[in-house]
Amino acid sequence: MKLNQLLSAAMAAFALSGAVAGEVEVLHYWTSGGEAKSAAELRKMMQSKGHTWKDFAVAGGGGDNAMTVLKSRVVSGNPPSAAQIKGPAIQEWAAEGVLANLDAVAKAENWDASLPVVVANVMKYKGNYVAAPVNVHRVNWLWASPEVLKKAGVAAMPKTFDEFFAAADKIKAAGLIPVAHGGQNWQDFTTFESVVLGVGGAKFYQDALVKLDQKALNSDTMKKSLETFRKIKSYTDPAAPGRDWNLATAMVMQGKAGFQFMGDWAKGEFIAAGKVPGKDFLCAAAPGTANAFTFNVDSFAMYKLKDAGAQKAQADLAAAIMSPAFQEVFNLNKGSIPVRLGMKMDKFDDCAKLSSKDFVDTARTGGLVPSVAHGMAVSPAAEGAIKDAVSQFWNNDKISVADGMKNIAKAATTQ
Repeated sequence: MKLNQLLSAAMAAFALSGAVAGEVEVLHYWTSGGEAKSAAELRKMMQSKGHTWKDFAVAGGGGDNAMTVLKSRVVSGNPPSAAQIKGPAIQEWAAEGVLANLDAVAKAENWDASLPVVVANVMKYKGNYVAAPVNVHRVNWLWASPEVLKKAGVAAMPKTFDEFFAAADKIKAAGLIPVAHGGQNWQDFTTFESVVLGVGGAKFYQDALVKLDQKALNSDTMKKSLETFRKIKSYTDPAAPGRDWNLATAMVMQGKAGFQFMGDWAKGEFIAAGKVPGKDFLCAAAPGTANAFTFNVDSFAMYKLKDAGAQKAQADLAAAIMSPAFQEVFNLNKGSIPVRLGMKMDKFDDCAKLSSKDFVDTARTGGLVPSVAHGMAVSPAAEGAIKDAVSQFWNNDKISVADGMKNIAKAATTQ
């Protein structure tokens, strides 16, 4: 049977069941190995429902290229069915009146009960679902090389910054690099937000970095955060500026460096290299942050479409994204954890199990906070300005803590 005949048969079967099959065009930037595997899984699920999948992959890990393409498509009145967008950018698109209402799917699939309120709110605009979440990356991780810790005589992963600096001194004395770090502003800010969370706690983090409260940004707690942040810098190596994050992860993997502050995509690097958690690398919440969780959630926003078949395909896509089967296979490939609560975690490694437990616990206690470094918390303009101020402070030791604090507070007023 030819492909066209097969499709016709599938569509006829669908029509008999009272459903409408259609094309679903998905704009995403999942182009690396594990991610591409996951996109293929989603395509399979859609094709099994009789829909046609049109892949619209735009390379570029951070998604900037994809957003440029998306804007031109939407402006020309020809949006894709779904696009990979996250954080406040979802609300910005919804405010333009171009996103579809997913409440019917969300209600049928019971999304409100399956998602933490903090995450559900990011997927909604004026109380209505307009996007479907795919996964959760935890950002406030500390990764370590057991080989380096052993050589330096460090007995355990540090739970506080005092313990962290004591361990870093031992690693330095052993002739190794205490902290592997790279040179982009988002990497600087990934470390910075973990420091603010560890020094000040979840409420202070929310006040200073999410609400951008001037009193919090100019407080003694922020002063202590900047002093701690600067001290970490003194344990990095001179070649750090300009280094990509995965090369910093490789330094930990190769036993050249002790620690790295990085989200759980670093675990993807370890796993891809055949490394085993607990044996070849160690994971722990960043110092002082065991009771908190900075989240970075990938999601798909759905665009308004006129064709009934395309609308049906879009609704099925939203349901498939939140299905337990997809949540499991995608996150096993990506290094992240399911965003859906109550998932079985027996196929996941120990780092993912800890991440999942902390995700559920912090959702209850108020310790679940959005990552500023990864576009989950503030407007893109404010985020860019604050990142620049933090990186200037990190890279220039002549900027005093007082001036660094002033610069960050001023950047937070950027509209």
